[in-house]
Amino acid sequence: MSDNRPLLEVKHLKEYFNINMGLFRSKPLKAVDDVSFFINKGETLGLVGESGCGKTTVGRTILHLYTPTSGEVIYDGKPIRTRADIKEFRKKATMVFQDPYSSLNPRMTVSDIIGEPLDVHGLCANKKERQERILELMDYVGLNSEHAARYAHEFSGGQRQRIGIARALAVNPDFIVCDEPVSALDVSIQAQVINMFDELQEKLGLTYLFIAHDLLVVRHISDRIAVMYLGKMVELAPASEIYDHPMHPYSKALLSAVPVPDPKVARANQRIVLSGDIPSPLNAPSGCPFRTRCRYATEACAAEMPEFREVTTGHFVACHRTAEIN
Repeated sequence: MSDNRPLLEVKHLKEYFNINMGLFRSKPLKAVDDVSFFINKGETLGLVGESGCGKTTVGRTILHLYTPTSGEVIYDGKPIRTRADIKEFRKKATMVFQDPYSSLNPRMTVSDIIGEPLDVHGLCANKKERQERILELMDYVGLNSEHAARYAHEFSGGQRQRIGIARALAVNPDFIVCDEPVSALDVSIQAQVINMFDELQEKLGLTYLFIAHDLLVVRHISDRIAVMYLGKMVELAPASEIYDHPMHPYSKALLSAVPVPDPKVARANQRIVLSGDIPSPLNAPSGCPFRTRCRYATEACAAEMPEFREVTTGHFVACHRTAEIN
């Protein structure tokens, strides 16, 4: 459980990609546009939103797999700026990728895949120590020791994702970015992997940024949930608060689409259907990015982006009309 001390702080993070428009012209694609949040030690922050809203880019930019356009990533009180900072940071922060089929090298055995971070960071003194550590990591994620000499293609999706998780744990990290780690798996396997993330967090004291678009999965694992839309963060609150009292019109629409197992409750629920398509981040609307699909939008929404502010304790919303519509 979290101990209310920020392990990771993200301040005004921006990630713009220059897109070639032809005739020597380029235009910035604002994948992440001025995002700020913190994650306490031992906490899980869920990050949700539609495909293409910038969730994965946030995770990758935090780990400096992409160089941030601007903004700051502060880990355990220390800003990550130089190459030496990044190298040290990557011993404490790792990533579990979305697709267990493409994120594992088909030419490497399970033992080599899991052992690669140990070799890169020089964490084992000899081969015996390395092999013992690999078998320990495999045991953590529920893989048998006889699997070590096999190749990734010999395993199912769920087992491949376990190999990816063992690789992420190899450097003994404190912080893991989980980039939609169950979206490519069967529903029956999803529950097993989610429960394993919970157990590992308790056992190893891990902190997660859990990126997903399945709101039920996020609710199960997260302490707090952040909602993104078109590169901007529009709402951030404790998990129960965001489910029971969503304040941003986009969060309300997202949650109205979550299936409810009780038919009576499901019939009583009002589904909020959004009009239009999500705009391109290359040609994002002025002001609030959600205004083109929002039934509460006014001229003020087109004029300027609403401030991302704390409305009630721990509940942040970016909307000009929060007080009127809640």
